[in-house]
Amino acid sequence: MKWLLVFLVLAVYVVHQDTWFWYDRTLVFGVLPIGLAYHAAFCILAAITMAILVRYAWPQQLEASVPEAPADAAAER
Repeated sequence: MKWLLVFLVLAVYVVHQDTWFWYDRTLVFGVLPIGLAYHAAFCILAAITMAILVRYAWPQQLEASVPEAPADAAAER
């Protein structure tokens, strides 16, 4: 699983290098430049990648070292 996550991060890094849209004047939906639309899609991909990394690669010892607040303290905030 670790190598799959490493490959996912590397793939997102490679996809971020979008030199192929620098001189393209195509408009998406008639108003949005293709480079901007590409970066919007990339941001969604990056957010999904981060969610996957948090779900599967988050170090559990960090969660175990933080004491939980009592239920009364959470209600007072």
